Amino acid sequence: MEVGVLAIQGDFAEHIAVLGKLGVKAREIRLPEQMASLDALIIPGGESTTLSRLMTIYNLREPLQKMAAEGRAIWGTCAGMIMLSREITEQDPIPLGIMDIGVQRNAFGRQVDSFEQALNVTILGPDLFHAIFIRAPVIIRVGEGVDVLAALDAKRPVAVQQGRLLATSFHPELTDDYRFHSYFLELARGNGSSPNVQKAGSESGSSSDSSGNGPR
Repeated sequence: MEVGVLAIQGDFAEHIAVLGKLGVKAREIRLPEQMASLDALIIPGGESTTLSRLMTIYNLREPLQKMAAEGRAIWGTCAGMIMLSREITEQDPIPLGIMDIGVQRNAFGRQVDSFEQALNVTILGPDLFHAIFIRAPVIIRVGEGVDVLAALDAKRPVAVQQGRLLATSFHPELTDDYRFHSYFLELARGNGSSPNVQKAGSESGSSSDSSGNGPR
């Protein structure tokens, strides 16, 4: 299985490091021709307007859309989630329109307003997932066929899945809990594409409990 991490901007090195600990040697992807043989791709967090412009400069938009249309697995974290969305509340950046979700950028404020919260993520098992939110977006609309995997409260989903497309507002690559990366690898192998998990309106776990890091 070939897994790539988009390496034009953002914290791609952290994702590659986690995948390496899971026994997967991921490739840094910067050009369209490098995507042809991939089974899965991660679009990392970073600065979404810069990420959007670099995607255009390097002619990556159409190959990414084609990859999604072909049913290959793609995961966007934070800025990556913004880019996967069908629409955002601002005029810039221009998203790829791959996932049927609407997103609000910087929904919680500036860098100083970053926070951590333990989330109930059914697909990952009973242990809470300790999520790190940094200038994070939030999902404000969930389309038909999109499953909500985790939410802060009834109106704020922060992790969603649509077939083999995965998006998270937070940064699993900055923790030592690798369950989200393991789950994404299962998606890439063709498993877990119809989770039938909690829909919009389900709530997260307690924000004070950070003990549920699960398997390393």
